[in-house]
Amino acid sequence: MKIDPREIAALASAQPAAPRMDMYAGIHKALRAYMADTLLGLGRMDVDDDLEFAHTCDRVMQMLDFCRSHLRHENQFVHAAMEAREPGACADVEAEHAEHEEAISALAEGVSHLLACARAARPATAQALYRQLALFIAHNFEHMHEEETAHNRVLWAHYSDEELVRIHDALVASIPPDEMMATARWLVPFMSPAERTVMLSDMQQHAPAPVLAAVLAHVQPHLTQVEWAKLMRSLGLPPLPGLVH
Repeated sequence: MKIDPREIAALASAQPAAPRMDMYAGIHKALRAYMADTLLGLGRMDVDDDLEFAHTCDRVMQMLDFCRSHLRHENQFVHAAMEAREPGACADVEAEHAEHEEAISALAEGVSHLLACARAARPATAQALYRQLALFIAHNFEHMHEEETAHNRVLWAHYSDEELVRIHDALVASIPPDEMMATARWLVPFMSPAERTVMLSDMQQHAPAPVLAAVLAHVQPHLTQVEWAKLMRSLGLPPLPGLVH
């Protein structure tokens, strides 16, 4: 894929004049961050340090589980909504989702093979897994771009923002608490300050106070001091004691 300034300008101008509800924006930032961090961790892994080796392999498996869950959420909620009002709109991307499921399973097998291989074979096996994971991530980045452009055009053409919010809220409500905390870990730190405020202000208004406190405590170590201070001010909260780093 070749990107030039004209293409970037065309993408920017294709955005709706008034901001629309974008179900992909936040979670795709989280996915890009999680994938990139996992790939970097695998690339720098010390295969001779058994604890680091096991921990890094587990990180890859957790990321693959996260991707698998994300596919299910999109299929169940977003694709179903698109197909309900424009049948066939998801055909190409659903085929890619099936390919991603197969790739996730193959990568998981690759991690298991790496964990079980002889110590002398670890460097070459880890490098092979690293390259395969890089290709998987590259394909996912292009795939997410297609969803953010082509899929949003379908959603915006057939649904009001109020309807999209209801679909999004139903999707979020279906996510178990432990998965939601894992999502927050990669979602909140890699949003813009304005996006963080919108998301957490909504939680502040609608979720029990202990839930908000747990999420804030979970994500705070992954924010800079400046980012944390901006967030606390935007929520009208004092810095949480003992959490400044």
